[in-house]
Amino acid sequence: MHERMPWPQYFMDITYMVAERSTCTRRKVGAIAVKDKRILATGYNGAPANVSHCLDTGCLREQLGIPSGQRHEICRGLHAEQNVIIQAAVHGVSLAGAEIYCTTMPCLICTKMLLNCGVKAVYYTEGYDDPLAADMVAESGVLFKKLDYTRRGC
Repeated sequence: MHERMPWPQYFMDITYMVAERSTCTRRKVGAIAVKDKRILATGYNGAPANVSHCLDTGCLREQLGIPSGQRHEICRGLHAEQNVIIQAAVHGVSLAGAEIYCTTMPCLICTKMLLNCGVKAVYYTEGYDDPLAADMVAESGVLFKKLDYTRRGC
C-alpha cells in the first residue's frame, strides 16, 4: 500500500525547490507561505527585479570578508522571507494566519517582519544563530519549529 506524503514534507520539498532559483553565491534559501494547505506566495534570496544579481556581479559581502549573519544591509539581495512578504503584498494576498516554510531559520529582520504579518507558524530545517531573533520568537508566542526533514531527490 502506498502512503501519501505528509503535508510538512510536501511543503518543505517545494520550499527547497523554490530555493533553487536563488541568485546568492553564498547560500540558497527558499520560503513559501501556506494557508489551509494552499500555497499563497513563494520567495528565494536574490537581488530585486531588474537589478544585476550577485551571480553576475560577485558577492560584495564576500569581497569585504563579512561573516554570515552580520551587516545584512551590505548585500544586493533580499532574503527569501522578505520576498515571500513582497510577493504576497504585490498580489494583494494577506499572510495573516499563514504558515511559513523556510529552508533556514529566519534572521532577526525577517522574524520581525513575519511577526508583524500575523503568521501563525514558521517551520524551518536549518538553524541560524541569532539570539535576539530567538528571544523575540519566545516572547511573541508564535510557533517557530525546526522540522526533522530529509531532502528527497526529485
